[in-house]
Amino acid sequence: MAETASKKTPDNRPRLLLMDGHSLAYRAFFALPAENFTTGAGQPTNAVYGFMSMLANTLRDETPTHFAVAFDVSRKTWRSEEFPEYKANRSKTPDEFRGQVELIGELLDAMNAPRFATEGFEADDIIATLATQAEAEGFEVLIVTGDRDSFQLVSEHVTVLYPTKGVSELTRFTPEKVEEKYGLTPQQYPDFAALRGDPSDNLPGIPGVGEKTAAKWINQFGSFEQLVARADEVKGKAGQNFRDHLESVSLNRRLTEMVRDVELPKTPADLERLPYDRTALIGVLDVLEIRNASLRERLLAVDPGAGEQEAAPAPAAGVELDGAVLGAGELAPWLAEHGTGPLGLATVDAWALGTGSVSEIALAAADGPAAWFDPSELDEADERAFAAWIADAARPKVLHNAKAAMRVFPEHGWSVAGVTMDTALAAYLVKPGRRSFALDALSVEYLGRELAPAAVDGQLAFGTDDQAEAEALMTQARAVLDLGEAFTERLKEVGATDLLHDVELPTSALLAKMERYGIAADRPHLEAMEQQFAGAVQQAVKEAHASVGHEFNLGSPKQLQEVLFGELALPKTKKTKTGYTTDADALAWLAAQTEHELPVIMLRHREQAKLRVTVEGLIKTVAADGRIHTTFNQTVAATGRLSSTDPNLQNIPVRTDEGRAIRRGFVVGEGFESLLTADYSQIELRVMAHLSEDAGLIEAFTTGEDLHTTVASQVFGVDKTQVDPEMRRKIKAMSYGLAYGLSAFGLSQQLNIEASEARGLMDTFFERFGGVRDYLQRVVEEARATGYTETMLGRRRYLPDLNSDNRQRREMAERMALNAPIQGTAADIVKVAMLRVDRALTEAGLDSRLLLQVHDEIVLEIAPGEREKVEVLVRREMAAAVSLRAPLDVSVGAGADWESAAH
Repeated sequence: MAETASKKTPDNRPRLLLMDGHSLAYRAFFALPAENFTTGAGQPTNAVYGFMSMLANTLRDETPTHFAVAFDVSRKTWRSEEFPEYKANRSKTPDEFRGQVELIGELLDAMNAPRFATEGFEADDIIATLATQAEAEGFEVLIVTGDRDSFQLVSEHVTVLYPTKGVSELTRFTPEKVEEKYGLTPQQYPDFAALRGDPSDNLPGIPGVGEKTAAKWINQFGSFEQLVARADEVKGKAGQNFRDHLESVSLNRRLTEMVRDVELPKTPADLERLPYDRTALIGVLDVLEIRNASLRERLLAVDPGAGEQEAAPAPAAGVELDGAVLGAGELAPWLAEHGTGPLGLATVDAWALGTGSVSEIALAAADGPAAWFDPSELDEADERAFAAWIADAARPKVLHNAKAAMRVFPEHGWSVAGVTMDTALAAYLVKPGRRSFALDALSVEYLGRELAPAAVDGQLAFGTDDQAEAEALMTQARAVLDLGEAFTERLKEVGATDLLHDVELPTSALLAKMERYGIAADRPHLEAMEQQFAGAVQQAVKEAHASVGHEFNLGSPKQLQEVLFGELALPKTKKTKTGYTTDADALAWLAAQTEHELPVIMLRHREQAKLRVTVEGLIKTVAADGRIHTTFNQTVAATGRLSSTDPNLQNIPVRTDEGRAIRRGFVVGEGFESLLTADYSQIELRVMAHLSEDAGLIEAFTTGEDLHTTVASQVFGVDKTQVDPEMRRKIKAMSYGLAYGLSAFGLSQQLNIEASEARGLMDTFFERFGGVRDYLQRVVEEARATGYTETMLGRRRYLPDLNSDNRQRREMAERMALNAPIQGTAADIVKVAMLRVDRALTEAGLDSRLLLQVHDEIVLEIAPGEREKVEVLVRREMAAAVSLRAPLDVSVGAGADWESAAH
């Protein structure tokens, strides 16, 4: 069992921790699967996460007073100049690893942690130099590295912490540990390494000479130098091999020795740990979508500027909390005194604690005071006062995630109006690329305050300490109010004030209503579907076993690899670190390349299993009222599109028989006559035509004929009557692909054609529709100059990687720049359309109501006798959402269930 690193503080010496950045990041990369650590934009972060996790643990366990990280600059060093084959056998750096060292550097900068990289030298040489200097100056030195050559640095006051299990376990190498493992002193280690050779560095060993013989020779002769001087005394074939390879092992010895006098800009004394720039650190973690609370807490806990943490944190530093816990009869007068100006509001409610009711509310007033109360303890006067205040549109309110309150409060008879600021939505408009909009993170970033949580994982944060609980919630309400003020200015700076007040806040209120309404579910139908898919899964398992003549676990990639590429000897797919890939694309390729039935069976098995999980999730979310109440998310997609969770309705296939069957489980509810669905025809392409101002594409929309047929006739140069289905399919895929930033290679993969044919198809399209080509070029150039793209309504998408030196990140940002204005404008149009439809229903005094928004489709529940009026209203309001050069076209359908209402 490995000897794990532990805390050790001898003689009160200053303690310097040195880390080998490249070595540890590379280990982390292979220790953690990239598919589990990838941002929504496709940036892998597994090396970043693993490195930062190891860093947090090591800083916690070793408590260094000084700290630095060393990195390699490139493979071109003094060693490669002396021996060109040095490390030449190493495989190309995986694309998924590229750019992650740069991201680690950004996090280290936010931690104010010095990092070194010197041209011509390796990280080892930098570490050796700092360790040698530090030991001479009276430091205790700890070195974290995956390079065993560092063992030569070990001494009474220099210890190497060597990863022995991924990046989660470190073994402490002291002089005693080195001798125990190798039978040599640390000073003799480079002599031993020279004889042994190092395949990872492409340093050749001596034929027939392993580690035991190498160690024996060094002990026998005392050193490499003496061994060379007395080479003739080495007996046997091994001795002759040594003499034959004397030149190469002598070179090994020079290359293995670490340089201890690299010229560096700082000395060990300059490496004292400094407080973090917490705002910058949390900002980078958010951009990288590293939302793991444990890692964040571990990193923040070892901030030298954090000071001693109290068991129950006091109100934020620098903020005087003038708070009061209100009892019965005290809320009404408090609101009368403070409720005319803006109030920040924070709650602990049903979804946080699972109590089924709003259990606590805190308010913070612009003039200073804060208050906390338990709604169950209000008297009648308090109830009336609070209900009147929360429903008064003239009384401004600032909330964080206002939709949650607007969904829950009406269940208590409180109608919410007058929300002038939602700090989560505002943060989303200011920085749409971040993935965490938690109040505590925003408070640190924009206010420089840390907040105590009011509730953690469904439990009150302070147990029975009611006063601490109340103070924590009042401090949150104060932060909400202050963030509202900060974001008011930020929104002005990015031109998003109108977008918040005219679109996002009204959409939030509408979504809260839609969530409360839910949609009726035919539970027996869904249960029958679940059984059907379960049966199909079992049938696929039987067929798979029969196809190879024995049982195996279809869910095990390793077993499937053995069957496909071992037993069946099918063509090899893309090689990964865990073998040959067996993902859906690989199975589809195998099905096309071979006549064996197993890849086809596996594809069917996975599809049926996915459908079963989808239906199981729907059944679990059917509430006591027989309806499914999904949660709509406004701050997930950076383009502005809505998504849903619990259940995710976007998971239901749209164009398959199974998907249509599932949609038949969503039905009209009691007291209503039908469901009505409506969406826009080809909205992304109409937006692209409008933004590009391409006359040919606009004309294609206004002819009233099939768009893809019309475009195909122009691209292929044939009459519309000669456009065959294959031509139309290619043009449709390409047209939508352009709106999504699809490359020629991506189009070739999608259509299963050669890349050259795909490029030719795109070139011909651009010849016919030059305005589209010019627009797509212009939008990337403008975004590169400004740093962002913008929709018709002013929604920005910031893309700093457009100027990145990393090609993968730059090209990814370019695709986003092509996609964001079109997709974002389409998303804005759908939101405006929803608001217009809802407002028109109210103004017309109709009882029909909006229930769902999925993809670009809206679903309404139609009250008896209102079908014709609602259809006219929906077509009118949706068509008028915005004015485009290629006019919006609305499709509408109605029926007893979601599928029957399709159009």
